[in-house]
Amino acid sequence: MLQFFKYVLATIVGLMLFMVLGFILLAGIAAASTDDTVSIEKDSVLELKLSQPITERSPRSPFADLGFGDLLGESGIGLDDIKASIRKAAKDDNIEGIMLNLEFMQVGMASLEEIRDELLEFKKSKKFIVAYSEIATEKAYYLSSVADRIYLNPSGTLELNGLSSEVMFYKGTFEKLDIQPYIFKVGEFKSAVEPFILDKMSEPSKAQTASFLNSLNDFMLQNLAKARNKSFKEVKNISDSMLVHNAEDALKYGLVTHLGYYDEALAYMKQKTGTEKNEEVNLVNLGKYRKVADDNKKSGSSKNKIAVIYASGEIVGGKGDDNTIGGEGMSEAIRKARLDKNVKAVVLRINSPGGSSLASDVIWREVMLTKKVKPVIASMSDVAASGGYYIAMACDTIVAHPNTITGSIGVFGMLFNAENFLKNKLGVTVDRVKTGKFSDVPSVTRQMTEYEKMHIQREVERIYTDFTTKAAKSRNMSVADLRKVASGRVWSGSEAKARGLVDVFGGLDEAIAIAAKKAKLKKDEYRLRSYPEQKSFMSTFFDDAESQVKTYYLQKELGAMLPYYQQYKQIEMMQGVQARMPYDIAIQ
Repeated sequence: MLQFFKYVLATIVGLMLFMVLGFILLAGIAAASTDDTVSIEKDSVLELKLSQPITERSPRSPFADLGFGDLLGESGIGLDDIKASIRKAAKDDNIEGIMLNLEFMQVGMASLEEIRDELLEFKKSKKFIVAYSEIATEKAYYLSSVADRIYLNPSGTLELNGLSSEVMFYKGTFEKLDIQPYIFKVGEFKSAVEPFILDKMSEPSKAQTASFLNSLNDFMLQNLAKARNKSFKEVKNISDSMLVHNAEDALKYGLVTHLGYYDEALAYMKQKTGTEKNEEVNLVNLGKYRKVADDNKKSGSSKNKIAVIYASGEIVGGKGDDNTIGGEGMSEAIRKARLDKNVKAVVLRINSPGGSSLASDVIWREVMLTKKVKPVIASMSDVAASGGYYIAMACDTIVAHPNTITGSIGVFGMLFNAENFLKNKLGVTVDRVKTGKFSDVPSVTRQMTEYEKMHIQREVERIYTDFTTKAAKSRNMSVADLRKVASGRVWSGSEAKARGLVDVFGGLDEAIAIAAKKAKLKKDEYRLRSYPEQKSFMSTFFDDAESQVKTYYLQKELGAMLPYYQQYKQIEMMQGVQARMPYDIAIQ
């Protein structure tokens, strides 16, 4: 009888799950088959909250609009949609202005700069920008600084005290676990391995981090000073001395224009839009506004295309996915663009800390082949370092923001000896039979010999020589001069340009303009084609549902610990010699 009830219960649960998934699927199909375009009332205001992580491209799925995007792992706003919406709003007669309702922003510094530049361009339309914050973090305030009016809640806070970056070290953990790391690298600044062998940053690592952080910070403060009609010296003193502790301080030092509540910001917008006092301001969110047809958008000739190829995430072998750059998958996308006669130029949009040196070289080869038949321009986003720089260096022109993080020209390899961990902590011993002296190389269950370590180190040095030789040739430098700015050192975009690693300052739009010019195409003679093609929502649902649901529940279960779990999974994915950033840089 008990077994009977167990089967009945299992059947009921299965039916319920089927019904829920069926509802989601049917809702998605209905949304996909419905006309997406919407209309906007006159005297509306585009509201930008930007509270979700900002990615290069928005997920193309109706599930997000139905409220299921978070469950299906599709949370995020595309930089492409944000910029396109701001640009569209500038020419939309129904949009009177933009409201920035910002607090915590999950965005890289270069992506932030592209949004800010788009807002500055929007201001040329003579429409207003209003910013409101209760807690204005450094990034949120930097974006809000372009506004005509900046409202800060009277009980709120504003952060302006400089940038910082923290690194976690695991040497003590490995010592407690009796795990011995073997490190192979080239370059004193290639500090990706330091967390496994040190308990603090080395002097070279600390020096390079201080250098590029100060470069990024000074660039931001210079722009803040210009926006708020202050001198750089004054703003830098406010930041370095942390003179702003509360809303009153922010008003005192002229960082905000008004202390006010949300309703007061709305009252100002009512005045600007001519809305009656007893009526609501018609605020239009980004999700809705991106569906509004853009009457000013020119499609261009279908025979002339510029391919924008998005390379975002860690570089790995294989096809890759939405969060990684697969050597095989990315090469296929570049190859498609090369063989398409209608594609007249290629822009490679890179946002990557690097990864597999082998996969990077596979992608580099496809760039070189494409470069022979049509212009290829690199557009560096937040990060294009190590393997990310490797795939950029072959391009005709490299475009980056002053606050892009790049360089890190170096390689490393890492192995672990877990013999003592298995024996002393778990009581597990290992024995082996092999046909040759080195048949079990590499092994994590025994100590490496000096000869074996020498062999791997030589391979790392060979790959570094290959990397620097190719980089020197691409940048028209001698190998000796190139190596002076290599050794794994990380640079800001400003520092990289001064050292010949970057050609032009700018974002994706500037890179596209350069590509068009090199292809001898006028502004209205082409349209853009994005690669790799994003999966349809049906493919995403059936192919990735399991992993997406798993990620969702991991987030719920681990909370703030999720990044460390993901970092562990990244280490697990590392295969072969790596051309990767020194560490994951999270700028606060």
